[in-house]
Amino acid sequence: MKILVLFYSTYGHIYQMAKAVADGAKSIKDIDVTIKRVPETLSDDLLAKIGALDAQKAFADIPVANPEELQDYDAIIFGTPTRFGMMAAQMKSFLDATGGLWAKGALVGKIGSVFTSTSTQHGGQESTILSFHTLLLHHGMMVVGLPYSFTGQSTLDEITGGSPYGATTLSGADGSRMPTKNELDGAYFQGQHVAKLLARMK
Repeated sequence: MKILVLFYSTYGHIYQMAKAVADGAKSIKDIDVTIKRVPETLSDDLLAKIGALDAQKAFADIPVANPEELQDYDAIIFGTPTRFGMMAAQMKSFLDATGGLWAKGALVGKIGSVFTSTSTQHGGQESTILSFHTLLLHHGMMVVGLPYSFTGQSTLDEITGGSPYGATTLSGADGSRMPTKNELDGAYFQGQHVAKLLARMK
């Protein structure tokens, strides 16, 4: 049973979450987990201007995915930062190239799940995931979120990401805030939850 954790990250927040998601999925027996990223569409010059070039060196060794390979996995867990309440253009561009997979129903019946990051508490954490679900449903995928059995999303002890739609993190307006333990625990739980469901299906 194979799970792909597919992410786009600008400053490293989603990459940190992706690693936690993958660790959670790997905790289930007989689950093969792969982490890949979607291609960057911004030039190095522009990435340098927005202060992201150095941050991206941390995951430069992660292989870049090809849209066609999505059909090779039983479940795909997508990670993307928020751009104005929706997925990042890099992820959208990658997924726009999956028309051939849609035409032959290659992803029908597979599990799809999403996690995200925003700079603020109300910057689109839920809308990004919910709008992403539309694409998954068009592909005939079974959507899995983050159930309230992960009790960390109900905490009032801290400002934290997390929703029943998927794990989330807050980066702060200047991007300096990295995922907290509670947010990483939510990502781990989501990966584990997807893997458990996949194992049960198989």
